[in-house]
Amino acid sequence: MNAPHALILPYPAQGHIIPLMELSYCLIERGFHVTFINTEFNHERIFAAISLPGQAKLIDGVHFVTVPDGLEQEEDRHDFGRLTTSLMTVTPSFLEKLMRNNGAVKFTCFIADINMAWALSIAKNMGLRTAGFWPAAAGILAAMFEIPKLIQDGVIDEEDGAPKKKDVIQVIPRLPPMDTISLPWNSFNDAYTRKIIFNYLMTNMQASSNAEMIICNSFEGLEKPMFNEMPNILPVGPLHTRFQSREYPNLCQLWLEDKECMAWLNSQPTCSVIYVAFGSITIFNNKQFQELALGLELTNRPFLWVVRPDLTNKSINCTYPSGFEERVANRGRMIGWSPQQKVLEHPAIACFISHCGWNSTIEGVRNGVPFLCWPYFADQLFNQSYITNIWKVGLSLSLDENGLISKDEVGSKVEELLKDRDILAKSQALKKLAQKSAMEGGSSFNNLNKFASFLSDI
Repeated sequence: MNAPHALILPYPAQGHIIPLMELSYCLIERGFHVTFINTEFNHERIFAAISLPGQAKLIDGVHFVTVPDGLEQEEDRHDFGRLTTSLMTVTPSFLEKLMRNNGAVKFTCFIADINMAWALSIAKNMGLRTAGFWPAAAGILAAMFEIPKLIQDGVIDEEDGAPKKKDVIQVIPRLPPMDTISLPWNSFNDAYTRKIIFNYLMTNMQASSNAEMIICNSFEGLEKPMFNEMPNILPVGPLHTRFQSREYPNLCQLWLEDKECMAWLNSQPTCSVIYVAFGSITIFNNKQFQELALGLELTNRPFLWVVRPDLTNKSINCTYPSGFEERVANRGRMIGWSPQQKVLEHPAIACFISHCGWNSTIEGVRNGVPFLCWPYFADQLFNQSYITNIWKVGLSLSLDENGLISKDEVGSKVEELLKDRDILAKSQALKKLAQKSAMEGGSSFNNLNKFASFLSDI
């Protein structure tokens, strides 16, 4: 019998590509062939970042194919209203053609990011087994499924999801409560984008009914109340790229990784380094950028700071404070992008100043690293509540009267975090739970086997 062949589709953003690529390796390890779909734009960026020719098709056991996203080369892929509208218009016909006319390759199953769940009906009509993958906290998925009830109860507007009243909702007991103003779709700056994203989310939640199974990058001990309430969501995390061949660099990064930072970490004492990274989307203005720099200087500790090439607003020329680079030269390192999983595994890391994106959250948890939370938008506020109020493995950074996180706040909270033995102990306990889940015989390991077996039943 031929091996099952999975066709995998992420939403075209860094935080979505990473866990679905990790899932790809889990399936390859279980005897699958995998074809991974990137947009043409992201495919070019990934292969440029790893210095491999873009026309390469089969790398490290993964077969890569591309579809257009409908945007011009110079357009901003962080304009999520424009991107999602374009995807819905352009991509379906290319996806159907790919499934129908892929030469000698016969796909047996289709796994779609739930944020691309509209594509599941195409695969279902082709007779493929279908599955949905949720790349964020399962608690957020539960909130998404509650949208119709929130509309019915008069909590949010049915047109754009705007809160009709300032309220706090709790979808499932013992999960973090959510302020209606901070629901993920309400975190975008302009009303037009908020409306598009809200309606796109509603479309995908409805379309997710075409998934025969839904899995997520979490584990039972991390969100136990959620999985007790919704046993149809199968946790398979924490996913990890440990299955990747050493012959190839990371195939899911849109930026060139600074590998030299690992040698620098090797020279630092155990539990001494503050790791600072804000994912692929967070933007700072110049004042906040400088306050963070001065706050890191105030700690008088070694730090590794990921200053993404587009971390600051393109219309503003953000600069380091005068003399900062010289003053911290012996203990601070600023890099464009990091091999984050390897960094967080390193014994020199003491804590993680994070935007609380789910990939960063799950990676920090898996390595027992305590957090200083600096959420930017969307689900990150919910994840912060998990970290600080439910799991108690981190602290929040607070805004001052000017709406900034001040240098003094950064300096004092780092010291408070690293002296809090309870947080450090809880971080290590959660690390053990995560490792136990992913090990052979663990709940997530068994769920992955169950998922693979389901997809193989053709």
